[in-house]
Amino acid sequence: MDTAITGLDQGALSAVARVARIDRGWSTAYRSMDEARGAAPPLRVRNIGADVAVGDWILPDADGERVAEVLPRKSAFVRRASFDGMRAVSDTLAANVDTVFLVHSLGSPPSPRRLERELVLAFDSGADPVVVATKPDLVGEVDAPLAQLREVALGVPVWVASGKTGRGVDALRRRAEGNRTLTFLGASGVGKSTLVNALLGGARQATSEVRDGDQRGRHTTVAAELLPLPDEGWIIDTPGVRAVSLWLSGDGIERAFADVFDLMDHCRFRDCKHDREPGCAVRAAIESGELDPIRLTSLERLVEEEAALEEEQRARERAADRRAGGRTRPPDAAEFDDSWDD
Repeated sequence: MDTAITGLDQGALSAVARVARIDRGWSTAYRSMDEARGAAPPLRVRNIGADVAVGDWILPDADGERVAEVLPRKSAFVRRASFDGMRAVSDTLAANVDTVFLVHSLGSPPSPRRLERELVLAFDSGADPVVVATKPDLVGEVDAPLAQLREVALGVPVWVASGKTGRGVDALRRRAEGNRTLTFLGASGVGKSTLVNALLGGARQATSEVRDGDQRGRHTTVAAELLPLPDEGWIIDTPGVRAVSLWLSGDGIERAFADVFDLMDHCRFRDCKHDREPGCAVRAAIESGELDPIRLTSLERLVEEEAALEEEQRARERAADRRAGGRTRPPDAAEFDDSWDD
């Protein structure tokens, strides 16, 4: 049983199940390890009207036919819904995750801007992020790209792992000790499914070749799925995410850009715009080479993106209020989408 489940009596605990897969109105959920390992049939329940994600702990109704309650989450990966017209609607990618591996392939140049977004998402989720650099066999020297990742990760562990050779896989597996849950976030073709296969001890997830030109791959995982590890712990395997569309940030932006915010605290004026103001610590750091100006620009863009999303939410709420004759109502369940790609 997960540490996220607290305050339930024995009767409720015996009925709790964990969502393993979602298929358009239905949830497959596990009540025991026998069900997770295929030795017994899992629970299948309707989830219409329930905000449910893979990894959620749920209580079915008395008939065992639908989700009656989604238990409080200890962590959740929430992003903006990925289809046109629904930008102001959230989409929960995975729930109750302990460690998220942010996977980047060494076979292509590092993407600092993508890693920044992934770190914001990870920090806001409540899970512990670890950056994982894969495919070290494709490069002769790994120190330079790893240094680029560490410059953005700001104290977050940066590991090298290969699902093909087994390098670093034991370190990933140790993160599942204590029956903890792992997940991977990264673009298609970076080697997530190969790592999942290595952790599971077999070719559980399909893999495909990447293009020679840009090392990009096709989606080999098409739906999020909760999988038990051989000894203890769980993996939530996820499809590749082409674009990391952020939802409203808690302290994720501040944590991902802690270096810039530390500099801002030393500006002469509290309302400094970091442009031409005297005594601007940020501009001084840029001029001295301490801070990459692109990093400040990236921060400003993310803050603007969040402000635009907040305004879209307010506009959507006003429109819903008008449709309801002045009585604001929650969004319809049908408005939530389970697509992962932008």
